[in-house]
Amino acid sequence: MKILLTSIGTRGDMEPFLAIGEMLRKKGHEVICLFPEQFRNLAEESDMRFASLGTEFIEMLESDIGKLALGGGGSQWKKIFAYIKLAKIQAKNNKTLIRLQQEVINKENPDRIVHNGKAMYPVIWEVTNKDKTIFVSPVPNLHYVKGNSHLAFNSNYGAFFNKLTFKIADWGLINTIMSSLKLLEISNIRKKQIKEVIKNHKVIYTISPQLFPRPEYWKPNLKVLGYHERNKMVKWSPDAELIEFLEKNPKTIFITFGSMTNPEPEKKTRIIMDILSDNRIPALINTASGGLVKPATYDKNLVYFVDRIPYDWVFPKMYGIVHHGGSGTTHMGLKSGCATLIIPHIIDQFLWNKLINRVGAGPLGIKIGKITRKQLEPLVLDLVNNKSYKEKAEEIGREMKREDYNEELCHEITQD
Repeated sequence: MKILLTSIGTRGDMEPFLAIGEMLRKKGHEVICLFPEQFRNLAEESDMRFASLGTEFIEMLESDIGKLALGGGGSQWKKIFAYIKLAKIQAKNNKTLIRLQQEVINKENPDRIVHNGKAMYPVIWEVTNKDKTIFVSPVPNLHYVKGNSHLAFNSNYGAFFNKLTFKIADWGLINTIMSSLKLLEISNIRKKQIKEVIKNHKVIYTISPQLFPRPEYWKPNLKVLGYHERNKMVKWSPDAELIEFLEKNPKTIFITFGSMTNPEPEKKTRIIMDILSDNRIPALINTASGGLVKPATYDKNLVYFVDRIPYDWVFPKMYGIVHHGGSGTTHMGLKSGCATLIIPHIIDQFLWNKLINRVGAGPLGIKIGKITRKQLEPLVLDLVNNKSYKEKAEEIGREMKREDYNEELCHEITQD
């Protein structure tokens, strides 16, 4: 089959699709990745064809406005105005994104489309290509789960209002898609047809049942088929200095904000460095997309900085991790048996923060905008000193390693 994977978002939104793409390629299928241009290298590293959704979406997130809206720093009023401005920019970007999706999908005419929630043209395409799209989500609560609101609302308002949040989210999605139909000058598709697709199309949650077991009351089209990761070490190897650092510091923690940025990376880094230094906690810090920065001077015996490192190589060597709370990082950390402290920035990261604490694998973290030494230091000390977090993470990790959903996942995508 020719299978098109399309995802819009940060790198964490690409990784589940790259893992699926590698599985499908091994089965002999042709795979095309339709991602923002900034992730071309990830697809090509895995020997998959690439089609571009342009650079504007990621440039928006990495702009000063994006950093202020989605990261820490600034007053609440500044953040509100940043959100409003970001929404206006994104409205314009959405027009470009939906047109590019239509152009590439019509050109390629794939047998299947696997997409995430931000890539909406596949919902339109499904109306005339029944059972040919698969919606994939690495985050929970996009469909009704008792005791939870929709992910976008991220709270528990009681049974009635929780259900209402899912209806509100569907209403917003349907109206956005109807606006897209006008933009694309498609007049032969009705709102009822879009509603039917959203209600009945195949949905796969790529989440470990250890963290999110499938609700028994869900309809058959909704699946939970485990966490999947690709091999990130194909073109990477550690240097001797890193190996030496880890040998000298067997109880090291890993600190990263992944692809999340913020307007005060120097300040956030300084707070973390002071905590590590005064408590003599060895750490490996990943600057990644710039949420943390490497200072001019620091204790190189205590801290080692990297800007790119495969998590599947480094996490098994760590005692614990402090991170932003992306789905992939959360899963991989637990699968490696790492005690975990989450510093959430946006949306689902707040949910993973609560979940990690609920299962006993780490303390309840604080959001990026609230970081002070007074608030963060006790959490870091709790992470490294409370042995129960490590024991629970290792227990969950053992169960995750026993999971094997590869065949079922590929079957769900390719079956007629």
